[in-house]
Amino acid sequence: MRRKKWVVASGDRELASVAAAELNIDPLAALIASSRGFDNIDEINDFFDEYAPLTIDPMIIKDMDKAAERINRAIDEFEMICVYGDYDADGVTSTALLYSFLESRGANVIRYIPDRISEGYGLNIPAIDKLASRGVRLIVTVDNGATAIDEIAHAYEIGLEVVVTDHHKVGEALPVCEAVVDPQRPDCTCPYKEMSGVGVAFKLACAIDDDDPDEILREYGELVAMGTIGDVVSLIGENRVMVRRGISYMNSHPGVGVAALIKASGVRGRELTSMSVAYTLCPRINAAGRMGSADKALELLLCDDPDEAAYLADEINNMNARRQATENEIFGKALEQIQENPAIANDRIIVVVGEEWHQGVVGIVAAKLTEHFGRPSVVISRSGDEATGSCRSIPGFSIYDAIKASSEYLTHYGGHTLAAGLGLKSADIERFRRKINDYAADKKMPFAEQRIDLKIQLSGINLPVLSSIAALEPFGASNPQPLFGLFGVTVEEINNISDGKHTRLIVSKNDVRIGTVYFGMPERRFPYEKGDKVDLAVNLEKNVYNNETRVSVVVRGIRPSDTDEDKVLEALSIYDNFSRGEKPESGEVSALLPDRETEVEVFRSIQSKPLKDGNCEELCVRLGDDGTNLARYMITVDVMTEMGILSADAHNRVFVPHDTHKVNLEDSQIMKKLRNIQE
Repeated sequence: MRRKKWVVASGDRELASVAAAELNIDPLAALIASSRGFDNIDEINDFFDEYAPLTIDPMIIKDMDKAAERINRAIDEFEMICVYGDYDADGVTSTALLYSFLESRGANVIRYIPDRISEGYGLNIPAIDKLASRGVRLIVTVDNGATAIDEIAHAYEIGLEVVVTDHHKVGEALPVCEAVVDPQRPDCTCPYKEMSGVGVAFKLACAIDDDDPDEILREYGELVAMGTIGDVVSLIGENRVMVRRGISYMNSHPGVGVAALIKASGVRGRELTSMSVAYTLCPRINAAGRMGSADKALELLLCDDPDEAAYLADEINNMNARRQATENEIFGKALEQIQENPAIANDRIIVVVGEEWHQGVVGIVAAKLTEHFGRPSVVISRSGDEATGSCRSIPGFSIYDAIKASSEYLTHYGGHTLAAGLGLKSADIERFRRKINDYAADKKMPFAEQRIDLKIQLSGINLPVLSSIAALEPFGASNPQPLFGLFGVTVEEINNISDGKHTRLIVSKNDVRIGTVYFGMPERRFPYEKGDKVDLAVNLEKNVYNNETRVSVVVRGIRPSDTDEDKVLEALSIYDNFSRGEKPESGEVSALLPDRETEVEVFRSIQSKPLKDGNCEELCVRLGDDGTNLARYMITVDVMTEMGILSADAHNRVFVPHDTHKVNLEDSQIMKKLRNIQE
């Protein structure tokens, strides 16, 4: 797992104090808001205002007036309209919202969502032909269409008209149609560019009806909230207002379909939050499109019969279970592929390929690989001569720009800065891999960040803190669940839980002890020992058990307390560049090349206590180094492993084997390469 860069935010305590007093808000919540860039009273007030109004006039979005006029004309003339959506949570909720809205206004309307596997994303010509044969005269896209130039041209050739509503990046040219409503258009003056597809669909409904937006949001707020959360767009500004209200409606009077989904997901009786929507409801809506048909999820959201809704919700729940199993299987295969081919792991952009990997889950697998390795990743499923892929990235590196620069090997592509999709010929996969990594080679690859909102003492972890955190809801992109830093704590106990899947830690400082849980970290891989002094990045969450509320401390990141962050990251960059075959600069060679004393120190340390999870930063702690020599320690481990002096098991535990024999480390290919560069 690649090390993250720890960034500790600094809040404006004076501003937070004034804001807390003047606005009657929680002081700790105000301090966290200030640490996230809110630098004046008005911004803080808007953020915490539970009654904040909707401020974006739909008509300020380019072409919204044209879209509303054309759709109203279709309603008046009873032309058949098709709402053409997408198969993810944003696309399904967008389709449900606009279809339901138009139907309630007396429109002659049908809906269509393409099949993920057989049709792929967005408009396609066979679907357009099918809709024309059914008598459709106007297609209104939601959450897609801004780049469908050829498909829309075909629609006009056969007598259809199209209104596009989208929120994705647009290409150099726009489709020629009745209207292209997309805040991402360069010529759109709307100041808020962060809308989801369902957010744009909601604004379209407001424009069509020219009615009170609050009333329309009250009617469709749960769909807006679910789609906005599911699409992981910014949850500040207008999105925050819509999601906050939508969750309130879901808690007070959910629709029949949403209520059934809540029950099937096992969260009935609990207060829904943005996090529970993100991790329980949205994955199930997505699962329908990934593992079967998104129409099932659409039918559920439109359903008004409780029995039918319960049946559909259970069916979708089963799809989600299959999705989880398939995802875990493919993720395991991807890890094996990387472990068997270190060149892939060393690439700036990880590209893995599998035969007939389920296209519905490759995006999730890409996200897990990016989280695990801390670098952009592309997961490609090959099927005969054709292949499709999904990409994920880290802040600071645009995966969209990277695939655009590699588009000579792609048949299609699209997406965002941090997530994208693509298609290509199977024969071009290796050329694409080289091209996208050549592009990245000219960029300084950032480290994924571990952003700490505030430092906190163990004694400060208590129930009132949970109330402070709750004031910041809803959480999501641009407003994540607060992350607190516990610095200089001592590891007292390490225990495995849930059959070794997770680790429970007891840590202490200044005579205060607390328990924490590190989910997804098996005890055998936990890279520290009892007595080590570490820094922890933690979430503080509410845990209710036997009617007693406690604070649950969940570990999200860990590092040694006694190393220098800048020196560690510099050493890792030097090591990574050399490992992928790049020639180090003269000053970097000395940082990599071990001497005899270093070799002896590293060997004796590992002989005394094996390294868990290959964590060479732990060697810095053992040997009293602040990170200056980390690259040298890592090279030493690689050299000794190459020469058989050290071994690593399946869990990357590095140890001295029983059958070691005397060798000359200068015979190592790694050492020879470094010596040649040095000369």
